[in-house]
Amino acid sequence: MKHLFLILLTGLCWGNLKAQTMAERLDALLNETVLKTSEVGVTVFDLTSGESVYQYQDEKLYRPASIQKIVTSVTALAMLGEKYTMDTRLCHTGVVRNDTLDKLYLIGGFDPELMEEHLDTLVDAVVRTGIKYVDTLVADVSMMDSVYWGPGWSWDDAPYSFQPYLSPLMLNRGCVDVTVFPSQKDSLAAIECKPVSDFYATINRTASRHPEAGKLQITRNWLGHGNTIIVSGNVDRKKTTSVSMYPSQHFFVHVFAERLRNKGVNIGQSVWSESPVDSALVLCTIHRPIGEVLMRALKESDNLCAESMFYHLASKNHPSGRVGAEDGSEVINRFMKEKLGFNPEYYRIADGSGVSLYNYVSPRLLLEYLKYAYYHREVFMPFYEALPVAGIDGTLKHRMKKTPAYRNVRAKTGSVTGVSSLAGYVKAANGHWLGFVIINQNVMKLKQARDFQDKVCSILSQ
Repeated sequence: MKHLFLILLTGLCWGNLKAQTMAERLDALLNETVLKTSEVGVTVFDLTSGESVYQYQDEKLYRPASIQKIVTSVTALAMLGEKYTMDTRLCHTGVVRNDTLDKLYLIGGFDPELMEEHLDTLVDAVVRTGIKYVDTLVADVSMMDSVYWGPGWSWDDAPYSFQPYLSPLMLNRGCVDVTVFPSQKDSLAAIECKPVSDFYATINRTASRHPEAGKLQITRNWLGHGNTIIVSGNVDRKKTTSVSMYPSQHFFVHVFAERLRNKGVNIGQSVWSESPVDSALVLCTIHRPIGEVLMRALKESDNLCAESMFYHLASKNHPSGRVGAEDGSEVINRFMKEKLGFNPEYYRIADGSGVSLYNYVSPRLLLEYLKYAYYHREVFMPFYEALPVAGIDGTLKHRMKKTPAYRNVRAKTGSVTGVSSLAGYVKAANGHWLGFVIINQNVMKLKQARDFQDKVCSILSQ
């Protein structure tokens, strides 16, 4: 009888605990220290039953940071489709006379993943024709306007790789990868830069294994739009940093011409103009599936990949003329209104990545994008696969490892100064799928906000 009583008592306690797990346990988190000086908006929806589970300040507007990429990604998959490609083309007009070609056209398609090996493919396509001299290389960047940053981007982030100069022609994400190697104590460190080019110069002010030399810094003279890479400070181990080049399209064309020259093909002049697409003979096309771009945009929170999808949305829906950020915003606003039933006048979509200080959305709006994806399988499958997995990969690789959320949460992270956010999916213990959005605003220590988010995810997992 005593054992039966203990079993019944345990069952009652567990039943009471289960009854309060979701709403009451989430409410208890609102007493966390981080919320004494900051704001949070939270919303949770049971995707299986179609019922709202929890809401707290979810109609308020917040800066989303990188969970803005959910808006861009879901819209791109819905409107462009999983089979869409971002193409960089090499064309020419006329005939080759005495190993000479009049005009060679390099047509940018805003491929954010075009690297050195892809550039070499374009170069080899020219070499195979037997051409030895090109009178004019025409670089076509007419897909978008000449504004290389999104509205509301911070000017002092210019030298960093997470804010490259946007262009339809991007090589190595518009950056140079700078690697430093320590040598003998107090001597200069070795510096290796890729892609190799004379487009930029390097200044070595380092000291190997010499702490008094100060913290290692790798930057460039960006205030004057210069492309001199300056490396200074103590080098005690190998380190690689990416430094943006100004401007991206000039960097691309310069390196392309260099590599042609190295293969025996000389360029008379380079000009910027639109290409006669209909009459041009295609030599080579680099196809970039949107799935590759989506994967990096979400897993690694890559801003360039998100902006590429944003501008492709704009270009696809405005086929004539150059497009700008406002055209991308217009497409997303139209989708928001027509497919989600939300009034875009209540929100502000300024860019595709969440870098902009002008973005303002609500957790409730973000939840609608998660719901739309979940209920449209052709969108959900590639979207869900590209989201970081808690404790496993991407920007969630080091989070929630020893919690019930480990391997169970797939979500997009977001971080800019003062903002930390998390939005995605979790499978609850009862087998139901939940969609959730958490946006912490006005946070000085982002780790506190992330700890709060991890606790929310642990509760949802249980």
